Amino acid sequence: MNKRQARLFALGSTLVAAVVFVGLTFDSHRQFPKLTNAAAITPAVSHGKDVWHKNNCINCHTLFGEGAYYAPDLTKIAQLRGAPYLQAYLRDPSKFYDEQRHRRLMPKQDMSEVEIIDLVAFLDWVSKVDNNGWPPRPLLVTGASIGTEGAQPFAKAATTPSESVSDTADKDPIALGAIVFRTASPACGACHSLQPDVTMVGPSLAGVASRAQQTLASGDYKGQAKDVEGYLVESVTSPSAHITAGGTYSTDGVSLMPATFAKDLTPEQVRQLAVYLATFK
Repeated sequence: MNKRQARLFALGSTLVAAVVFVGLTFDSHRQFPKLTNAAAITPAVSHGKDVWHKNNCINCHTLFGEGAYYAPDLTKIAQLRGAPYLQAYLRDPSKFYDEQRHRRLMPKQDMSEVEIIDLVAFLDWVSKVDNNGWPPRPLLVTGASIGTEGAQPFAKAATTPSESVSDTADKDPIALGAIVFRTASPACGACHSLQPDVTMVGPSLAGVASRAQQTLASGDYKGQAKDVEGYLVESVTSPSAHITAGGTYSTDGVSLMPATFAKDLTPEQVRQLAVYLATFK
């Protein structure tokens, strides 16, 4: 290749690269409204973004991998925790954690009720942006062993051997319940520990079957369940049916646990989950 050919090749390559770059840029901008769920940007979401910047939340937290890594990534926090919990937490974080014991340093921001609600609306919008799995390894909240990204599909109860998830899971509802515990969205383990005396967003589920039996036998129970399995099913599908005294797991008689599992899980999956939890005595 002589000098003239080399020059033409360089110019041609530069031109092709420029055209490809412009084309990809145009295509990206064309898809931005869909990828960012722009139609869902309400005045509350916009105000919530302003609240986020006003309180310098990014100095400690990350969104889409951008920000400081001093505190958990909040890209999917709305899906992991839910709006009722986040609102209650922002009102007074100290009610949820012993800062001396858990080393929690989240300051009370003294935000107005409107600011809190709109900030949570902004975080909910962020959680629904199609970020193509970025960040690839977000900082999860304490105890969350699985996020909303990469969760495996729910294991359906098989009706024939050919439909088995595995030989064990096909025959064992406890094994299927363990799968539901890990793969529900949000994952149960994001809020509940299975270890004794490890309190996260919700109470530890160690010994939950024994506590359920005691609750059913008490005169304070206000739900409709007749046995432990029914109580656990009720706790998953109607978390506000009975509010346990003590703790910070409810606000004005409404449980902070998402009330969406009755819709997101099939009745069989809920039963399998209850059977699994009933083994923790």
